[in-house]
Amino acid sequence: MEPNIAENLHFVRSEIAEAERTSGRPIGSVELLAVSKTHPPEVIRQAVEAGQLLFGENRVQEAKAKIPDLPVRLRWHLIGHLQSNKIRQALPIFEMIHGVDSVELIDDIERVARDLGLFPRLLLQVNVAGESSKFGFTPERLFSQVEQISRAERVEVEGLMTIPPLASNPENSRKYFVQLRELRDRLEKESRFPLPHLSMGMSGDYRIAVEEGATLVRVGTAIFGERGAK
Repeated sequence: MEPNIAENLHFVRSEIAEAERTSGRPIGSVELLAVSKTHPPEVIRQAVEAGQLLFGENRVQEAKAKIPDLPVRLRWHLIGHLQSNKIRQALPIFEMIHGVDSVELIDDIERVARDLGLFPRLLLQVNVAGESSKFGFTPERLFSQVEQISRAERVEVEGLMTIPPLASNPENSRKYFVQLRELRDRLEKESRFPLPHLSMGMSGDYRIAVEEGATLVRVGTAIFGERGAK
């Protein structure tokens, strides 16, 4: 059975708004990023018809193939790991890159951005749970390297992103979202540059993420159904 994307979007938006209300946050303070990876343009168009304009892709090559077939008003974020050899292709098409996980990658982005005359917006990925299978700064490394990061002239670091361990109970994610928020608050205080965005929460736990301060939630399956479904 094909998912009803318009109904799913309505439900997710309603859940986000309810979580904003119950946690005392202004309605509209959280932006929904529809994760469209593996889904073809005709499926994405259904979400556009339901009013969704912000989408997230994992792979630069897949996004490059899709974007020309979709309305130019759409906005795109890269949420997967960015390889250095894909930076030159990625910067012109994504308004924000979520998974920046090393000073070396920031330096490479800075160099390419200078060549292209761009000022890319980035989020730093933090591996708050210390999982060996995941990319990301450790909190300790982030603090030790924040001065190096802040020296970048063209990249605009706007916040942090995390992916908590997979769990059947959404409540299990809460402590990781709290850790990311507290880490952001401490970084802002010590580094004195603003980090307004927290990208956290996916289909299974986005409501918890909103309650704990997310400004961007990355929701795919709850909107589009299982990956690759048509």
